[in-house]
Amino acid sequence: MRLAFACAVHSLWNLLPKLSRGSTYRPINPEPEHARRDVAVVAALALAPAIGLGIARFAYALVLPDMRADLHWSYADAGWMNTTNAAGYLLGALVAARAIASVGAYRAMVAGAWACVVALMLCALFRDAIPLNVARVLAGLGGGFAFVSGGVLAAGVAQRNPERAAFLLGLFYAGPGLGILLSGVAVPFTLERFGAGSWGTAWAALAVLSLPLAIGLHLARGESAAAPPSVQANPRYKDMRWLLCGYLFFGAGYIAYMTFMIAWVQGSSGGVSFQALFWAIIGLATMASPWLWMVILKRFLHGHAFAVLTGITAIGAMLPLISNTVPMLLASAALFGSAFFAVVAATTVFVRRNFPQARWPSAIGVLTVVFGIGQMLGPVAIGFVNDVMQSLESGLWASVMLLFIAAMLGALQRDRETA
Repeated sequence: MRLAFACAVHSLWNLLPKLSRGSTYRPINPEPEHARRDVAVVAALALAPAIGLGIARFAYALVLPDMRADLHWSYADAGWMNTTNAAGYLLGALVAARAIASVGAYRAMVAGAWACVVALMLCALFRDAIPLNVARVLAGLGGGFAFVSGGVLAAGVAQRNPERAAFLLGLFYAGPGLGILLSGVAVPFTLERFGAGSWGTAWAALAVLSLPLAIGLHLARGESAAAPPSVQANPRYKDMRWLLCGYLFFGAGYIAYMTFMIAWVQGSSGGVSFQALFWAIIGLATMASPWLWMVILKRFLHGHAFAVLTGITAIGAMLPLISNTVPMLLASAALFGSAFFAVVAATTVFVRRNFPQARWPSAIGVLTVVFGIGQMLGPVAIGFVNDVMQSLESGLWASVMLLFIAAMLGALQRDRETA
């Protein structure tokens, strides 16, 4: 009896791969060493957007209410700080492909990440608008370099693993979630500990958080050869015109949520602990996105993955405006956080599917430029709406509309082979 039971357990164990993967039976083998290494490399590359976006860009929303109160800013002034950051990001995206061709993607990525660390320290040292805006431009420039260069390297790793390409790209674009999570834990409690007007200390804390992440990028240094050696021919951008238009509206729409949502939470009597929880859920959901949306990224063709994920992002942004309750706020953080960087991953998946590898830097670069323009226009425009209407709700509704427009435009995009 014991022998029969043992045999049954052994047979069931060997059948698990077949049941879980829906494929023909194969004996259980350890995951190849190179596959495990590639996952570790992409995880290391993901530290670049964790610094450049998760901390250097998005943590501004956490510091903004204290800065606005202390420096007597309007909502438009507050939005302008993110607009200058987006302008730096746009500049970084414009020259990233050329930098990759000159010094390699890895060096460009590392330089961008360390520029973000320096910018965070500058934000901690200055109070005047001009140096603060210069620091935000530097953070954007570094973030653009880190994001585009890291994306090119991650796409190269994914090219070696076509079966896991969507997951690997999703893993890279989940990197900002780590930065969001860390800043969401650190900033609210730093501000509470040191009191009103301590936003400079919060920026210093963010710089300290970024240091080990920047050092961790050296774990991916062997990937410098993964970047295409040249960027000669440019893609035919008209072949992805609908995706470009949708990405412009997405950039303008999502950044308003990430700029003003903590102010909304505060206005809804959300204390420090709830602010930290809200931001941490966005970060955790972003980190989980490769597992949540991998099927969509892998199987949806044309611009459909972009459209669906942008629609999910829009619904997440809309939930607090429908009902400003704690469950709805947390659901908003989880849904928005899980989808908004999966949208970015969808654009890279589209590029990989439609262009040869030598054109990836240019294609990713032009998408990032359009994205940057949207991010540059969005905060100040939404801030102006907030000032005119004397309400955060009006601007947040405008951002939701922009996201739905982006989803509709993305749905019109077709792959080059079927255009």
